Amino acid sequence: MRQAQVTRNTLETQITVEIHLDGSGQATLDTGVPFLDHMLDQIARHGMIDLTIKAKGDLHIDAHHTVEDIGITLGQALAQAFGNKKGIRRYGHAYVPLDEALSRVVIDLSGRPGMAFHVEFVRARIGEFDVDLVHEFFQGLVNHAMITLHIDNLSGNNAHHQAETIFKAFGRALRMALEVDPRAIDLIPSTKGSL
Repeated sequence: MRQAQVTRNTLETQITVEIHLDGSGQATLDTGVPFLDHMLDQIARHGMIDLTIKAKGDLHIDAHHTVEDIGITLGQALAQAFGNKKGIRRYGHAYVPLDEALSRVVIDLSGRPGMAFHVEFVRARIGEFDVDLVHEFFQGLVNHAMITLHIDNLSGNNAHHQAETIFKAFGRALRMALEVDPRAIDLIPSTKGSL
């Protein structure tokens, strides 16, 4: 079973993530950051991942620590759930539109953290949510899931739509990368023999 549970407790946040990679897209989310809950739901639904996240953070300061630490904890849970990566496709990509917005996400479950983030949001906030936190979330996830991730927002004049296409495309790309390749069921998808 490709699943994991990770708890992260610091002086700033207390977070628990449960993940089942071969789920049905169900999410139970309580982060204290409503817009992030909406975005995490996109990952679960479009990635066909069952995801439970419970978080308490120092939101009286701002959402930065909470959002970043959720990315870190989700990354740790993904890394555990990946297992040895035998038989997976490893690479995934997705283009996702939402009205005028279009984003592309490309992922490599490489075992090496790396991120290229090319997003120019059209405004600084989506409701109360600081758009800089999208980058912080994915950087934390990438560093701890040990994946390579390219995120490109190709168009958009609505910041909510821009963000939503990014999270949906991430879910879709992750789903593709995690698919089992029936022709390589017993193989690690690397000439090195490990990922």
